[in-house]
Amino acid sequence: MLTTFNTLAVMAVFTEVSESSAQELLTQLKLGELLELKGIQGGIENTNYFLTSSTGHYVLTLFERLTHEQLPFYLYLMKHLAQGGIPVPDPMSNQDGDILLTVEGKPAAVVNRLRGKSELAPTPAHCAAVGDMLARMHIVGRDYNRQQPNLRGLPWWNETVPVVLPHLNEAQSTLIQTELAYQNHIAASSAYTALPRGPIHADLFRDNVMFDGTPDAPELTGFFDFYFAGVDTWLFDVAVCLNDWCITHADGTHDAAKAQAFIDAYQAVRPFTAAERQLLNPMLRAGALRFWTSRLWDFYLPREASMLQPHDPTHFERVLQQRLANPVTL
Repeated sequence: MLTTFNTLAVMAVFTEVSESSAQELLTQLKLGELLELKGIQGGIENTNYFLTSSTGHYVLTLFERLTHEQLPFYLYLMKHLAQGGIPVPDPMSNQDGDILLTVEGKPAAVVNRLRGKSELAPTPAHCAAVGDMLARMHIVGRDYNRQQPNLRGLPWWNETVPVVLPHLNEAQSTLIQTELAYQNHIAASSAYTALPRGPIHADLFRDNVMFDGTPDAPELTGFFDFYFAGVDTWLFDVAVCLNDWCITHADGTHDAAKAQAFIDAYQAVRPFTAAERQLLNPMLRAGALRFWTSRLWDFYLPREASMLQPHDPTHFERVLQQRLANPVTL
């Protein structure tokens, strides 16, 4: 029996998917009969649904900002990582071998649903598991042959900070402009040029990783939501993780035990270079600036969507202030 849910009540809906469209998609992919279509709460970039059919459990994503031209980088990266043994959502293909689909006039993809759940209160063991798998992901991604820059990198910060400035007080305005100037300076340095690069996730927060197992022995079952991925420095990916997994969320302070667990596990797979050791704290600052800027943009310049709830931008303002006041070194 088909079960449906009122998606308006549970998610940020930019594009609503009808039952008939969902069944048509399943037929294209030879994934059986539609049993349940359920909106996923919390997305602010894309429209997401849990899609359950007679053959299994899947996730349907409709892309609201990314174009048909941009999407192959992300989808084929996920396919490449999955084939390399990294636990990520694996895009389903139709009879023509296409994994980039169209639903309700929007670019779309269907992937297998990962088992487990996100851990929003991670222990050092969770942080170590993420560090280990992130390093493995970087290594597997080295021979990925498609190129696309991190679309939320420095050029985007330079474009977006002036747009959000009118919404900031004097102290915030000074802080964000000073940090942006610093990041432009770092990006022009020889040490930055020497940083190893490859495909990065760029958004590997606590809610984008799945775990199974027990709190004492967690099993990492997947990284997901690769739709901010791009080619950038691996150190930036590390910094984004440290700024979320290894801080105290209430005030943005550094959690040394969790950070050490993450860094030790990462380095056991891929040791950091001299340039990475030199630039860890500047990249931690860069990660904080990136998400402060994007959250300001989402908060003050939102798109219309059902139940859209942008994140609090002041959280990453606090993280940036902590990285300035208490630099972290390797």
